[in-house]
Amino acid sequence: MKKDTDFAGMKKKMIIAVDGYSSCGKSTFAKMIAREMNCIFIDSGAMYRAVTLWCIRKKFVSGSYIDMQSIVEGLESINVDFVMNPETNMYEILLDSENIETQIRSLDVAKYVSEISQIPEVRNRMVEIQRKTGAGRSIVMDGRDIGTVVFPDADIKIFMTASVDIRAQRRYDEFKARGIDIDLDEVRNSIVARDIADENRDISPLRRAGDAIVLDNSRMTLDAQMSWIREIIQKKFDEGRG
Repeated sequence: MKKDTDFAGMKKKMIIAVDGYSSCGKSTFAKMIAREMNCIFIDSGAMYRAVTLWCIRKKFVSGSYIDMQSIVEGLESINVDFVMNPETNMYEILLDSENIETQIRSLDVAKYVSEISQIPEVRNRMVEIQRKTGAGRSIVMDGRDIGTVVFPDADIKIFMTASVDIRAQRRYDEFKARGIDIDLDEVRNSIVARDIADENRDISPLRRAGDAIVLDNSRMTLDAQMSWIREIIQKKFDEGRG
């Protein structure tokens, strides 16, 4: 697949769903795919993190307390959108017109996002926005239920995984690079807790779609991952042109 390949020759628009565990590099991988394929990237996880950040700022969450009523009542007022950063050529998330791409990566947001994302009204609202955003477009969307709930008929479904220790080290390195002093064990415990919550939540639990292709990137570089997905996309692209 040439790097400038687009979807002009496709009979229909293509949707690529990238699901999997936290800290597997889903967003980075999906962004690279979208950039190379010249289509839109939608970070569904960032959308739930944005809502979580909004809840924290509004003081609707604190400790073990979650003000469900206030969250539900305020959902319609939230404006979540994506904007292209011309310097990085990547889409970044906006909350009420504020770029919060950095703020949503904090440990505080990570601590609450699984609980917030389990609220039925939150998920329904986000899925509604995700489907509207993807309607009639070629997109790459990453998350935890894209191939099973949001776009069950996606053209390509990828399920990403990696060992807990490697995922913890990756996230730890991200924090350190941003100057955040944190203990590796704390990061690992957070990831394990997130896995358990994601797999056991009542609404849209983390599951691999039956027709998803598994990508274990524990020992793979990003270049190797891109080589792997290029073959898959090229095959689908050729089918679409036929």
